[in-house]
Amino acid sequence: MSGHDVFQEIALLLLAAAAVGALLLRLKQPLIIAYMLVGLAVGPSVLGWITASAPVELFAEIGVTVLLFVVGLKLDLHLIRRLGKVALATGLGQLGFTIVIGFLIGLALGMGWVRALYIAIALTFSSTIIIVKLLSDKRELDSLHGRIAMGFLIVQDIAVVVAMMIIGTQGAGGEGDAGARALEVLLKLGGLTLLVGALMRFVLPKLMTLAAESQELLLVFAVAWGTALAAAGEWLGFSKEVGAFLAGFSLASLPFREAIHARLASLRDFLLLFFFVHLGTQLDLRLLGDEIGAALLFSLFVLIGNPLIVMAIMGYMGYRKRTGFLAGLTVAQISEFSILFMAMGVAVGHVDQAALGLVTLVGLITITLSTYMILYSQQLFAWFEPFLGIFERRQPFREDQPEERVLDPEVLLFGFGRYGRRFAECLSQAGARVLAIDFDPEALAAPRPPSVEVVFGAVEDEEFIGHLPLAKARVAISTLRNRDVDQALIAALRRHGFKGKVLLTAVDGREAEALREAGADHVFLPWHDAAEFAARRVLQDLRHP
Repeated sequence: MSGHDVFQEIALLLLAAAAVGALLLRLKQPLIIAYMLVGLAVGPSVLGWITASAPVELFAEIGVTVLLFVVGLKLDLHLIRRLGKVALATGLGQLGFTIVIGFLIGLALGMGWVRALYIAIALTFSSTIIIVKLLSDKRELDSLHGRIAMGFLIVQDIAVVVAMMIIGTQGAGGEGDAGARALEVLLKLGGLTLLVGALMRFVLPKLMTLAAESQELLLVFAVAWGTALAAAGEWLGFSKEVGAFLAGFSLASLPFREAIHARLASLRDFLLLFFFVHLGTQLDLRLLGDEIGAALLFSLFVLIGNPLIVMAIMGYMGYRKRTGFLAGLTVAQISEFSILFMAMGVAVGHVDQAALGLVTLVGLITITLSTYMILYSQQLFAWFEPFLGIFERRQPFREDQPEERVLDPEVLLFGFGRYGRRFAECLSQAGARVLAIDFDPEALAAPRPPSVEVVFGAVEDEEFIGHLPLAKARVAISTLRNRDVDQALIAALRRHGFKGKVLLTAVDGREAEALREAGADHVFLPWHDAAEFAARRVLQDLRHP
């Protein structure tokens, strides 16, 4: 196929995705469903329009890499220390429960033990990609249930990597004990993690400070770093997703992460379109007809059983029923890796094509229904709340304590130059918690009080503004003295639901009046105010020599 034909097919695919997406958006349906339907329609099972599957698959893989990189960016060391125990307990508990009960259901349906075991293992994997996309769209990634969900999904991702590597070594003719192969995988993963940890400590802070001198270079460096570690992870025998996640995690404790996250958001959303379309093209309708009854039973198990076990574990660990319910909904589907895992089982001769068709159908059902369950999670909780008391301790002690946050500011301060730094110091001395935002890397290295955090970011980037912790901040202050930027900042803050006061600075009275008309609650005039203060000091000296 020529490059011209490939370009035409990609253009047709994008037009179809845009048209169907617009239709479903008007019907208030999630875009994920639209993209999967487009993939199913243009794929070999229906119309067969797309023959350039390799470029689509490549774009899909890059999209997954970027997504997992962004996931790693949001998971810094503070979060791991706080949520490591619950993530491990919930992740392993859900894995064990699903494998055991799924295996028993398979045996009850008359399956052989190998087929039943494969299907049970496939049912344990939830789609990190879909969940991150949905929680990100709902701005719930930074919520307590969102961060707990990310924790146990990472446990699942490690488990799927181990399982697929064991099957892969068998497919390649690997010999030896399965436990030894799993140990080899974990040792390699541990070695890669130690290497990334050393880079986090000694190399990446300096490199990122250098790259941050240009917004464009910062983006290019982030993408290059993510794809490089993804390739390294695959070369070591893991998946690209594990490498990309570690790449993002290595930058998560640096003050540049919010700026990188904001700049990658649009790229991530565009590339994930190809992932969901590609997933739709892989659905083979010919394999689905004979497995509908079993698929419905397994789908009900995943949609109901997985959330129940997560709620039970989290309730036992001291979380409230609402947190357990919202986190539990995130495991109410199987993953694209489930289908890939079954395809590997077919390749090595352990299971047949019908088993792959069964899991494919379960994936289609659970991904579709769980998408709605997550999108309308608050309404579902309101309906089921009276029946969820058994999943909450009498004293849910973990949420009775104030939740630790990495950034929980009272004041957002845009601009950390000389004036902004002094402003932050005075507020800090009075006991206020301040988050300062500046696009100058040198500002990040400047001395500051303990109650002042500084992050790297451009005020002009509205996507970046939307990722700031706006909910609890009471005041937003800009010391930039740029009327156009400040007017855009006011509009962006209000569009993203900021309800506090907006205080700005201006060069003269005319700019101050324009900013007040734009919605500023108060405008400082630093030169005017400083001159008044100095004049009062001189007059005191004149009157009291």
